[in-house]
Amino acid sequence: MSVRLQKFLAQAGFCSRRKAEEYIRAGRVRVAGRVVDEPWFGVVTGQEVRVDDRVLRLESKVYLLLNKPAGYVTTMSDPQGRPTVTELLGAVKERVYPVGRLDFDTEGALILTNDGDFADRILHPRNEVPRTYQVRVKGYPEKILIAKLRRGVDIEGHRTSPARINKIAVNASGSIWEVIIHEGRKRQVRLMFAAIGHPVIHLRRVAYGGLGLGRLAAGRFRHLNPADLAAIIRG
Repeated sequence: MSVRLQKFLAQAGFCSRRKAEEYIRAGRVRVAGRVVDEPWFGVVTGQEVRVDDRVLRLESKVYLLLNKPAGYVTTMSDPQGRPTVTELLGAVKERVYPVGRLDFDTEGALILTNDGDFADRILHPRNEVPRTYQVRVKGYPEKILIAKLRRGVDIEGHRTSPARINKIAVNASGSIWEVIIHEGRKRQVRLMFAAIGHPVIHLRRVAYGGLGLGRLAAGRFRHLNPADLAAIIRG
């Protein structure tokens, strides 16, 4: 029995299927000592698969929910030497990687896994898995501006998809909003509010799909069960 090389890299927890294709096309993957640049190449049980100098093996699937604090990068390593979210995982032995990203200064719900297929399912735009944020912004956006965000605004040559936005509270320093989007573009929420002249002061993701942080403390994580995974997809 064989499995497609692209899927093998994802199942081994190395990366998502989309990223796997990039590695394969770049000639960085060897199967049984031979460079393979075809994502659909069939890997037979027992064959050695290497990406650069790393040997890949299929591992048991791990799914984690981390409450990311500010001051951590959502990458496996950082050339600037900043702390990474994987440093918060303690004794987790499996190599897991973040599903999507949260900015250095952004807090909240982050999923990490070694299941590339599950990561792709969450991230692919066609599945429209919602992300829920609590956003504190400078000032008090008028209704007409919030209506623009709900319809979609142009950011860096791309129009955002419609968003659900609800006011939570106002205080002396600004206003707090709930924002629900299903896109995962870099710094999207910050750019959305910047586009209407109300920069973000504080940003926290509180739910991924139908899975919220609950009482999970900042910097802590927990393992997810099948009901949790279903809640994410179900939204």
